[in-house]
Amino acid sequence: MPYYSSREIAAVALFAALWGVLNSIFSPIVFRMFGLPILCGMIGFSVLSMTVWWVRKPGATTLVGLIATAINFIFNPGGVFFLGFTVASVVFDAVAWVARYDSYFRKASLTAISLLFTSVLSAAVAGLIIGNYFMAASALVSWGGILGWAGLHAIGGIIGGFIGAMVVTSLVARGFPKMGGRK
Repeated sequence: MPYYSSREIAAVALFAALWGVLNSIFSPIVFRMFGLPILCGMIGFSVLSMTVWWVRKPGATTLVGLIATAINFIFNPGGVFFLGFTVASVVFDAVAWVARYDSYFRKASLTAISLLFTSVLSAAVAGLIIGNYFMAASALVSWGGILGWAGLHAIGGIIGGFIGAMVVTSLVARGFPKMGGRK
């Protein structure tokens, strides 16, 4: 387990709180209005993208996912579907670790492509888990089954990954230092 500084722990806690609170308040409203599971992915994967860029240590996005899950259960005890996003944060962390964090952020184009790919893959995993274990078969039929549900989550991952990539590349372009004050 890597050593986390107090700033990194604070960043993880802030990103997790951001995801957990925004998701538990706004995602159910948007889902009831449109029936689309896109906002939870938009929020989650933009937050995970910023976390992996700022902290750049194994386990950071997993911790964000675990803490966000706890916050989500506090505000929405019946929201067991969020466990799919918990697993997705572990997948996001694993893919970022395999790709080596510093190679992720060498160029703006590589940053955008890698964050989008990781977000879409992780969101599809969340959709597969949610569709497989937490959705009624009758609800899945209208969206093309489990693969259709995973595709809807992947759309949220595309949007969230795009938002995260744009925020990260904007911060880098303006000289915002990553964690630890290193540029």
